[in-house]
Amino acid sequence: MRSSYKEEDVILLLKDITGLVKPQPTEVRERLIQAGKHYSEMLPIEYVPTQKYMEVYTKALETYAKLTALAVGCLSDKIVQTRGKNVVLVSLARAGIPIGILVKRYLRFKYQIEVPHYAISIIKGRGIDNNAMKYLLERFQPQQLLFLDGWIGKGAILKELCQDIQAYKGVSAEIAVLADPANMTELCGTHEDILIPSSCLNCTISGLVSRTFLRDDIIGPHDFHGAVYYGELADSDLSYEFIEAIEQHFTIDNTSIYQMPELSSARTKSGYGIDEVRALAAVFDVDDINLIKPGIGETTRVLLRRVPWKVLIDKKYRQHPELSHIVRLAEEKQVPIEYYPLEHYKCCGIIKKLAET
Repeated sequence: MRSSYKEEDVILLLKDITGLVKPQPTEVRERLIQAGKHYSEMLPIEYVPTQKYMEVYTKALETYAKLTALAVGCLSDKIVQTRGKNVVLVSLARAGIPIGILVKRYLRFKYQIEVPHYAISIIKGRGIDNNAMKYLLERFQPQQLLFLDGWIGKGAILKELCQDIQAYKGVSAEIAVLADPANMTELCGTHEDILIPSSCLNCTISGLVSRTFLRDDIIGPHDFHGAVYYGELADSDLSYEFIEAIEQHFTIDNTSIYQMPELSSARTKSGYGIDEVRALAAVFDVDDINLIKPGIGETTRVLLRRVPWKVLIDKKYRQHPELSHIVRLAEEKQVPIEYYPLEHYKCCGIIKKLAET
């Protein structure tokens, strides 16, 4: 699979389907998804950021690069402590790919080790890419494989992973993420809902690769899951600018993350994020919790790729710079913001139920 990433940083176990699938407008996709068509059978038209939004993104990267780097360092240290140095990083495409590259580079920076790094597809409701798993297991021991993603929202992909991985003896369903506000894994940089700047953009911060795709007329029984390469957006590609902005803040000692004011409540939360999501569903009369997308990363995705009904922002984070890009996107798309007390998350996106509109 082509991407703007170097092969030394990541090998994408994906089928290049560039030119084979026509992207569809957001509202068309949303209506089809809510009518029962699976999201992986379609591709969205990539959001083209406005100049104002890019100014907000640039400021977010500048402000939160150090915090992101500390989270990368904490996660990498935990990986070495729990899984050793003979590990194979398997990022979940696409949000996991820049995180996997950063972890790979941090392991080189601090531990002077070179670990293999691959990216594969997992699709909610359709499972992990079996052909990609076969490829990896022909080359590595099952216990070497470690899955990475950007963050855990309410845990849907982790649940999918736990179900699918039972078919692969010796492979752990444990997932490593930078941020786990849902409280579902110890292998995380932080349990706080932090802004990971790569969540702010789509393919232009993810190697110019689309989200993954699976449809029988294009993906054969022996193919990897598919993705599109957006080579026409090369002039707007910020993938390595992001990687290098984080990498320049790498430090051997990551303990300062625990003294940062953004993380002061990181270890005081109890319970799981999914319980809070269910409570929100009851309060806002949402009959399908799949329409509720909690956390900074997931809220951003709702605004970039779905049709939002409203955005909830924790009252404590009103006008907080960490959420500036979300406020900007909501304003651009005329999505109402409601300030509401949240426990595990700083914000939450709720998708509009189109059948009722």
